[in-house]
Amino acid sequence: MSVTQADKGRIFRALHERDGAFIIPNPFDAGTARLLAHLGFEALATTSAGYAFTLGQRDNTVGREQMMVHAAAIVAATPLPVSADLENGFGDDPETVAETIRLAAAAGLAGCSIEDSTGRPGDPIYEHAHAVERIRAAAEVAHALPFPFTLTGRAENFLVGRADIHDTIRRLQAYQEAGADVLYAPGLRSRDDIAAVVRAVDRPVNVVMGLQGVPLSLADLSSLGVKRISVGSALSRAALGAFLRAAKEMMDQGTFTFAEEAVSYRDISAMFEK
Repeated sequence: MSVTQADKGRIFRALHERDGAFIIPNPFDAGTARLLAHLGFEALATTSAGYAFTLGQRDNTVGREQMMVHAAAIVAATPLPVSADLENGFGDDPETVAETIRLAAAAGLAGCSIEDSTGRPGDPIYEHAHAVERIRAAAEVAHALPFPFTLTGRAENFLVGRADIHDTIRRLQAYQEAGADVLYAPGLRSRDDIAAVVRAVDRPVNVVMGLQGVPLSLADLSSLGVKRISVGSALSRAALGAFLRAAKEMMDQGTFTFAEEAVSYRDISAMFEK
């Protein structure tokens, strides 16, 4: 039986409503999406950085049209609900962000995240009121769709060097009031900051583990009240790390021991069987 977009939307929303946290890993192409589904994960999220790396580009250099094609490919790869990392919505104004949500729904996504980062080094975060208007515009479109579309509002302070937990919480609270369904402040680096965010808002909280300064497990984060755990570009970077170590071994030593740790041809082929 095929899974409709409406089914995926309901399934994805329900994951945030049950007890405990769930892991939403971040594939970077259709193949890795299929592998994660094969392993039993219940939902997937794209990674803008991980995808950019597959193109030989830096993060935040992929345009909206190309990113939507990528998101649709991830959606088509498995029957799982997919949420997309749509950066800052690919534009400053609320109207552009609203159109990005419409395109996200058309791509088959069950949700997406919108950042308050401008992408401009000298002025990295949108002014508070403008940032709220952008989330409100996204939420109006998301909540008018004929199925549950889960909008995540992201506060990027910690990623741009503004380790201000008070402003971060103030922003997340405002994004909640503007209609965000999930709240997310990537780069939080302490148990206390994570707990403070969870206590301060009345929406499910996402935490990205790839950027944590302390090793917190699924059980640890569940105990803090976190609902969703993503890994950002960490899976992509782990794969690239293995690739670079293997290439360096060949270049520097002329040996090939890296192949001893490679997944077997037979095993990987079996995982890709229909």
